Amino acid sequence: MLRCCILEFESTWEKYLPLIEFAYNNSFQSSIKMAPYEALYGRKCQTPLVDLIKEIELKVKAIRDSLKAASDHIEFEVGDKVFLKVSLWKKILRFGLKSKLSPRFIGPYEIIERVGPVVYRLMLPPELENIHNVFHVSMLRLYRSNPSHVIAPTEVKIQSDLPSKEEPIRILARETKELRNKKISLVKVLWHKHGVEEATWDPENIMREQYQQLFTSKIFEDENP
Repeated sequence: MLRCCILEFESTWEKYLPLIEFAYNNSFQSSIKMAPYEALYGRKCQTPLVDLIKEIELKVKAIRDSLKAASDHIEFEVGDKVFLKVSLWKKILRFGLKSKLSPRFIGPYEIIERVGPVVYRLMLPPELENIHNVFHVSMLRLYRSNPSHVIAPTEVKIQSDLPSKEEPIRILARETKELRNKKISLVKVLWHKHGVEEATWDPENIMREQYQQLFTSKIFEDENP
C-alpha cells in the first residue's frame, strides 16, 4: 500500500498516511478472519465515512437492479433493426481502436428471430460470422431510421483551393515542458490559412527535422546570440 501511495502521490505521499492507516485497519485480513480494528476493539469500525460507503453501495445496487428490471421489459419485433453493445467483447473485437476510443455500439443489425422472452437472434454480417448471433435484450438498442440523417452528395461543398498539405508559417513562441525524468522543448506553430488561436504546440526536434527554415526567426536569434 505504501508503494502504491508513493508512486501515485510522489513527494506528497506522507499527507495520505492517515487514510492508508484507516484503509488498512478496516480491511478484511484472511490470517485473522477479520479486520485489524475489529480484532483490537472487539467490534467493527463505525464512522460517518464507513456509513457513507455502505449507503453509496446500496444506492448503486438499487440503480443496477432497476436498470436490469427495465431492460427485462423491453421488447422488439422481428424485422426491427438494433444496435449491438460491444463493450463486453474487448477480447474478441478491437475495431482498430482501444479503450475509450472503442465504439460502444455497432450496427444496426436486423432481428430475424425471437428466441425467448428477452433473447433475440440477429442477422450479422460475414465479418462477424464467428460470433454467436443470439443476444440478451440488455445488449440491444433500437435503431430508429431518420431520413434527415442522410446527406445527399449535392449538399456537400468542397473547397477547391484547399492545400493538399498543411504548411507552417512561423514560430510564435517556445517553452520547455518538464516531465518526471526529462524535459521536452515545444514550439508554438502558426499554420497556413489558420489564425493565431488555432496555433499548435509541437515538439521542437520534430519541427526542426521537417521545417528547418522556421528556426531562423527572431525568437531563436534572441535566445542564441
